[in-house]
Amino acid sequence: MNSKTRHILKNVLNVFCILAGNALYALAIVTFLIPGGIITGGTTGLALAVAHCFPIPISVFVFLFNLLMFLLGALVLGKKFALTTLVSTFFYPLALAFWQRFPLLSHITDDIILCTVFSGLMIGTGIGIVIRAGASTGGMDIPPLILKKKFGLPVSVTLYAFDFLILVCQMFFSNYEQILYGILLVLIYTFVLDKVQVIGLHQTKVEIVSDHFEEIRRIIIEKLDRSCTLLDAETGYLNIRQPVVMTIVSRREMILLNQLVMKIDPKAFMIISDVNEVRGQGFSLQKTYRQPSERKQG
Repeated sequence: MNSKTRHILKNVLNVFCILAGNALYALAIVTFLIPGGIITGGTTGLALAVAHCFPIPISVFVFLFNLLMFLLGALVLGKKFALTTLVSTFFYPLALAFWQRFPLLSHITDDIILCTVFSGLMIGTGIGIVIRAGASTGGMDIPPLILKKKFGLPVSVTLYAFDFLILVCQMFFSNYEQILYGILLVLIYTFVLDKVQVIGLHQTKVEIVSDHFEEIRRIIIEKLDRSCTLLDAETGYLNIRQPVVMTIVSRREMILLNQLVMKIDPKAFMIISDVNEVRGQGFSLQKTYRQPSERKQG
């Protein structure tokens, strides 16, 4: 498969993920958040506040607001930004309107705790999928980006400020329980969003101290098809200078690595730690192979 074909397939997959993420997000709103009367931030929270005061369907308000923010973002942030948010801007309100055509969805449960938990799980997953595809959900994501470009204000701070103001607007027609559940919802979908971002990216870093470092280096390259780095080190007790073998493997490969190292040196000292993301050849870049004389550790 050549690079052009891979690029096309990657773009198709990204568009599919953006559509799926927005569809899941909209399904959570229609199925759990609106029936549960839970307040939230973002464009949806703003739409709920407006719908309480004016007879405007939520999907219509979201579409008009997203369109306005899209045009503003394209004008201020450029065409490249506009392309990354184009799908979400127009598809999310359409997905909302589509799911609202099925009244049965809004009668799955009347338990507000279940509504809060499942809203948080689905919203966090949906937004996480969209972000992992390299896009955004548009709407209220755009003003903080504009403020950062124009005034240098941190995106996270302004985003939380806007969400807080939107929650305050909804507090005027919400009881104390709804407010508390709204806070719980934000905590749940923020937690899930963070977890979705690192799915499949977790790797394990292993540092091995052993007299048989050369054998261990060889089995990592030959048996695991992984690279490794020899770190210059000195033991603290006997002051013996010897390399420490450092490598990055998946959790599945960690089991095999441990078995191979223990077979070579049962007294080997291994330091194992989780890393959230690894970038470079063999991970974020395609793996390339060189002759031993050309191979560089790293």
